[in-house]
Amino acid sequence: MSKAVKDKWRRKDWYDIILPRYFGETKVGETPAEEGALLNGRVFETTLAQITGDFSQEYIKMYFQVTGVEDHKAATVFKGHEYLRDYLRSLVRRRSTKIDGIYRVTTTDGYKVKIIVTAMTQVRIKSSQEHEIRAIMKTIVDEKAKTLSFDQIAHEMVLGKLASDVYNQAKNVTALRHVGVRKSELVSVPIAAPVEAPETIA
Repeated sequence: MSKAVKDKWRRKDWYDIILPRYFGETKVGETPAEEGALLNGRVFETTLAQITGDFSQEYIKMYFQVTGVEDHKAATVFKGHEYLRDYLRSLVRRRSTKIDGIYRVTTTDGYKVKIIVTAMTQVRIKSSQEHEIRAIMKTIVDEKAKTLSFDQIAHEMVLGKLASDVYNQAKNVTALRHVGVRKSELVSVPIAAPVEAPETIA
């Protein structure tokens, strides 16, 4: 390593990445930076397993965006989540149907969120049944958005409550192997909220 590179790293300080209050407000990692302001807007990723300590949740990637830095602690907002690609591929089976519902909603406190709900059936189903399941997904997602704040809906998406509600109704249409919110993304925040403009997750 060259002397210039070593000197550049010596000038950097380490900052703790802190989860938002609704995910425990605990340290989830750390990162170096020459000054805290440079971290604003940066998106960090982890897994749900690292947050909860439950290894069975390792397949869910979590994204958090820095909203401000104070005393070497970087506060964050939940930016979204998604299934790992290998896990999503493992759910696909021949002679079954994969149903995606993509919805953009606004929570009671003004956060705009993109939500993708996925259902995997036991057998191949008719298009009319697909439409019926998507209608169930839409009704439940819309109801959640009308009654829940952003932190509440984030919990329900990630921890499975929203998917469970969809499953309990959709199972009356056909037998299901899996229902889950496979991806979410914070699209925009209320103007009054002290959060940097979100970046799109690749």
